[in-house]
Amino acid sequence: MSVRSSLGAARRRVLGSLYRRSVPLGNRGPIVSFTFDDFPHTAYSAGGAILEQFGVRGTYYAAAGLMNTSNELGEQFRPEDLDSLLEKGHELASHTFSHISCRSVSCAAFREDVRKGRKAIEEVTGLDSPNFAYPLGHVTLQAKRTLGLDLGSARGIVPGFNGPAVDLNLLRANSLYGDLEGVDRAEELIVENTKRKAWLIFYTHDVRPNPSAFGCTPALMEFVVSFAVQSGCRIQTVGEVLTELGVQNWNPKVQAGQAVPA
Repeated sequence: MSVRSSLGAARRRVLGSLYRRSVPLGNRGPIVSFTFDDFPHTAYSAGGAILEQFGVRGTYYAAAGLMNTSNELGEQFRPEDLDSLLEKGHELASHTFSHISCRSVSCAAFREDVRKGRKAIEEVTGLDSPNFAYPLGHVTLQAKRTLGLDLGSARGIVPGFNGPAVDLNLLRANSLYGDLEGVDRAEELIVENTKRKAWLIFYTHDVRPNPSAFGCTPALMEFVVSFAVQSGCRIQTVGEVLTELGVQNWNPKVQAGQAVPA
């Protein structure tokens, strides 16, 4: 292992061990969640359609300042995407406003951008989004400690499984990038998650035939969703899992602004 890899592993161990806000997963697993960061329009138009094909839903971490823009991930989400995904039962979560790294600004400035991003989503949709993902996967101990006071959950990109204890201040997640060459790794994760009866979170960005380095093809997405369903894992959004854990009250009909029968 290189020095850089060793330092990275040590950093992840420290981040995972301090300032935890733990809740037991209990016997609720195995669970799989599919999440999308930023999020590009294709994450919903293609990725969302694949999830819906299997009767399941995903969590979309939106950086409000990226709305109606384009970058290497393609066109970013549009206001109508937010309304549509909520109507179909997907979860909308936050990802800061400016998509900045917590390593690049002061903790106070980062916390303010997190607040601004969450507020911007609320202004567009009328809904609060308590769940959050760190842009670029960058996490500091100070950010973890401080943001834990404000958020329902915070997801990083530290790989692994959530459970038997779930750290709400740093949910573990695994990348879903590339084309079908990623099938074996995804299968292994799902099989191991099933054995552990844990909670496995996948994350990606754009979903298109020629994805960016941070996205995946529709073929890979469809295969992994299909395999997860066939494995017997329950497919849930982050909000649904946390509602089951008793730490949130998330309901897709409430997020979509629909009336919920008494």
